[in-house]
Formats: sequence, structure tokens, C-alpha cells
Amino acid sequence: MERAVIGVISDTHGLLRPEALTALAGVDRILHAGDVGGEAILRALEAIAPVTVVRGNVDTDGWARRLPLTAVLEVAGARIYAVHDISTIDIEHDAVGVQVVVYGHSHRPGIEHRDGVVFLNPGSAGPRRFTLPATVARLEIENGRATAEIVEIVS
Repeated sequence: MERAVIGVISDTHGLLRPEALTALAGVDRILHAGDVGGEAILRALEAIAPVTVVRGNVDTDGWARRLPLTAVLEVAGARIYAVHDISTIDIEHDAVGVQVVVYGHSHRPGIEHRDGVVFLNPGSAGPRRFTLPATVARLEIENGRATAEIVEIVS
């Protein structure tokens, strides 16, 4: 049986809340969907688990230029595609066998199921924007099947 738990975080904008670290504790891998806002954020996340990250629109400093715009991960029998802004998606998810699409940018957490694919936006774990909550997500993959939950870290 293949099983993994992935902590999904996005839009930290240079702020990594202690509550986010607590919510991500114990995961097998972390996926950051962009707008990191500082290299120290990635180092702190790497202390918890291996990190895959995509570049967001605010990630413009020298350190961030090495970050890819998209990433594809194979975890516990599932293929996960990550991009910061869903409007820039550059694949046909059904054509490449993707089970999960992870994205950020809007700061609005959400889980949507379309055509057998989980679309997951973990929301923003960084500075508050409008009246949106601070959130991360947990993505559980078991034998290629994905289930996701949004975790509110600050109400």
C-alpha cells in the first residue's frame, strides 16, 4: 500500500506563521504553490519535510529566479501538477494523467472535483487579505487516490 501526506501551502509573502508550521508537522512532503516571499521560508519548511515549490508572481528576487513556474510530482501512485496562478495552466490535465492540480494566487482556499481531478487551492498562509482566513491544506494520497482538506491556521 502506497500512502503519503503532503502539506500544501501558498502565498506566504514572506510570513511563515508558527501555526502553519504546526499544521504541517508530520507530513511526508511539502508543496508550496508560490508567492513565497523569501528564501528563509523554504529553509524553515525544509526542516519539516522535503519541499517542492513553484514560483509566484511576487517571487522576483534573484533567489526566486531558479524556481520553476510549474512542477509535476509523482507521490503514492498519483501525479500532482502545481502552478501558482491557475489561469496560466499549461497542460491538459486529463491528457497527462494528473489526479491533483494545486494552485494558489487568489488567497481563496478551495477544493473542487472536476472530471476525476482534485483542484486544490490551500489559500494563503501569509498576511491576511480582505476577510479571508489564513489556511494551509493537507493532501492525502493512498494508492493513487487523493483526498484533501483545508486547515484554518488563524481565524
